[in-house]
Amino acid sequence: MSPMHGPFVLLFLHVSLLSSSAWAKVSLNMNESAEVYLGDSAEIPCHYSFTDTDNEPSFVMIQWFVRGVGSSRTRIYYFDNKQNMADSNTDYSGRINVTKTQQGTLLTIQDVQLSDEREFFCQVNGLAAGSAEGKTHLKVFAPPESPVIEGVLTGISVTKDVPSKVASCEAKNGFPKPNITWYKNGMPLESTPGHVNVLILTWESKGLYSVQSTLEYKVTKEDKDSHFSCEVSFFVPGAIRTVESSSINITVHYPTTMVELWKESPQGLVKEGDTVELRCQGDGNPPPSFIFSREQDVDKDLDSSGDTLILSPVSRKESGIYQCRTRGSDRNTDVKGEMQLTVHYLDPAVVVPKESEFMLRGEDLTASCNALSSLKTSTVWYKNGQQVGKGNTLHLQDATFETTGEYTCEVTVPSLPALHTSGSVHIIVQGSPQLVGGVDQEVQMEEATGRMVNLSCEARGHPPPSISWSIIGSQNWYEVASRANEHMTQSVVSVKVTSDVSAQCNASNDMGTEVKAFSIKAIPRVTTTTPFSPGKIVVPASPHKRTGGEKKSLLMLKGFFCLTVHT
Repeated sequence: MSPMHGPFVLLFLHVSLLSSSAWAKVSLNMNESAEVYLGDSAEIPCHYSFTDTDNEPSFVMIQWFVRGVGSSRTRIYYFDNKQNMADSNTDYSGRINVTKTQQGTLLTIQDVQLSDEREFFCQVNGLAAGSAEGKTHLKVFAPPESPVIEGVLTGISVTKDVPSKVASCEAKNGFPKPNITWYKNGMPLESTPGHVNVLILTWESKGLYSVQSTLEYKVTKEDKDSHFSCEVSFFVPGAIRTVESSSINITVHYPTTMVELWKESPQGLVKEGDTVELRCQGDGNPPPSFIFSREQDVDKDLDSSGDTLILSPVSRKESGIYQCRTRGSDRNTDVKGEMQLTVHYLDPAVVVPKESEFMLRGEDLTASCNALSSLKTSTVWYKNGQQVGKGNTLHLQDATFETTGEYTCEVTVPSLPALHTSGSVHIIVQGSPQLVGGVDQEVQMEEATGRMVNLSCEARGHPPPSISWSIIGSQNWYEVASRANEHMTQSVVSVKVTSDVSAQCNASNDMGTEVKAFSIKAIPRVTTTTPFSPGKIVVPASPHKRTGGEKKSLLMLKGFFCLTVHT
């Protein structure tokens, strides 16, 4: 910090005291002291007057002297009516100047040094008019550098019985000797036996004082948040100034008195197969390492690292109360963390009946789907991707062949969607063949002679029915299509109508037989002709259409029409 003063004279004058001898009728006034910054210029006035104003002396001699502590006076300047000069070979040769003022004389000292802190005497001699002498004590001030604070780099334990070194503070190159005060959180610290010790070390260099103060303090846990600082106070001309250092925070070591245990991951509920991370934290410093265990097996330490326990992949058997305590502490210590870990699960779905189930057409069946879980479940039944039921049971009533198929139950956990399972049952409905379209009446048909007619027969049943044909009235027939799946068979035959035809489709399996009858009435082809005349007129065929392989021609003869039908 630089001193707050100008480049020239900055003097603080104390109470003026009259220091005059009773030599004669001379009144002389000088200030008791003058204060100046090191390196500045000092002015020391000496005011005098002769009491006999009507008889001013023709000769006045003024001399300035200086006296240090424990030494004699030395003249440094001489001044009279004819000459003024500084004495040679003194500490002030070349640094002082004396001028006459209206009130008396003024001594100016340039580039004030620490050694200039002395008494300066002004002696006035008017011979017969009288003599007098006075003195001023010159005080020199040098502000120290800003304080530098250094905290200890290692942690300080609260368990120590005596105060520990907390920090040191140093203020260099001040005059007079500066003073250092310690603060905690802005409040001054006073030396207290067993709690606060302040050690002071002072040294001098070239007349300037440096002070180092060491703070020893018995810390508590609360001091981990405290801020320590030091303040240097020093005299300046006319005042006392202070400069505060930056604040520091110290590292406090204290034992663990509280331990907390929590699940770091995963977030939310835990399921089997997850990787679980448990974290343990205590309020001690430095942070301790921990030992993990389960309440069900407290004598067995779990494999952990520092403050973390990893369980991967976790299973339901690892559910329980977990504990952590500081390493080195007793197993029965009250300073421990605890938490309940619940590992949720969902077992594979069990469907009854299992795999495949046979039932007769018209029967009822109830299927169940259950999955053991630690949480509430929801069950939905599907067939061919379509929902067919909800809940643990599925009721199938009055079974038909359409009832046959794969039924899947999906079990989910609403509160933990990642848990899900499924099962299925294949339902097979058995029954005698059932002809598509029914067998209530015979299928009656009429077709032209020579035509090929397709007859189709489709039957459902389980086991899949076989289809055979019995055809009377035509020797020219054959099967043109046949397809089958697990519960349906279809057969298509092509029959040439040469006469009336009776056909039977026989659908049979181990459960029974069904018959479907077809009756085809043959319609003979009819041809009508008229006498031919070369003068026929053929009517363009464009207005007519061909249908069913028939070709119609209209011919106009003389007075006759002829309609010919070809097949």
